[in-house]
Amino acid sequence: MNIKRHMHFIFVVVFSLFASMFLSLPATAGDLSEPQRAIEDASNKLKQRLQDPSFPHDFQKINAFVQEVIYPNVDFDLISSLVLGKMWKDASPAEKDSFKKEFQVLLIRTYSRAFFEFKDWSVRFLPITPEEDERKVLIKTEVLQPGLQPIAVNYRMLNVKGQWKAYDIMIEGVSLVTNYRTSFKNEVERTGSLQEVINQLAKRNTEALNSKNNS
Repeated sequence: MNIKRHMHFIFVVVFSLFASMFLSLPATAGDLSEPQRAIEDASNKLKQRLQDPSFPHDFQKINAFVQEVIYPNVDFDLISSLVLGKMWKDASPAEKDSFKKEFQVLLIRTYSRAFFEFKDWSVRFLPITPEEDERKVLIKTEVLQPGLQPIAVNYRMLNVKGQWKAYDIMIEGVSLVTNYRTSFKNEVERTGSLQEVINQLAKRNTEALNSKNNS
């Protein structure tokens, strides 16, 4: 599987995690830790949605699903700040809000496209790696697909007021946050401002969604 295909696949997996929706293989509910149970608890929600064959093709349905199930289980503020890195500190409140909104739409768009390629997959939980900060945990998994080698997918989760929320994913060692941080840093250097990058992202999002609606 090449890098481009990896990066498409990452979004199926990342949103599955973010929505707490994995299909765990060997473990039962009693064997799972609290953050792993957070991943497993909403698996039925995904299964139910996938019973609707139009779901992967309907952006409005996917967006509603994200708002209902995924958004509450993701620390998008933290993700956005990590993706922008030093630029987050200098960004205005309006820029932060706009970036978070458009970045979320970008992920949802990629998620909906990726569903066309990856349908038959399951996840195996591996032993948890504790971190020095007890509020954080690294969840290690393997994504299994028929006829293919397992893909190592690890997740960083943070306990926010008693609720475990995802804030990064690493697939075969490649971090979602780091990957996008490099991409947006290069774009800001090219265009000269964060606001211009946000404007271009918003334009691409609007064009993509209009194209979906007109297709």
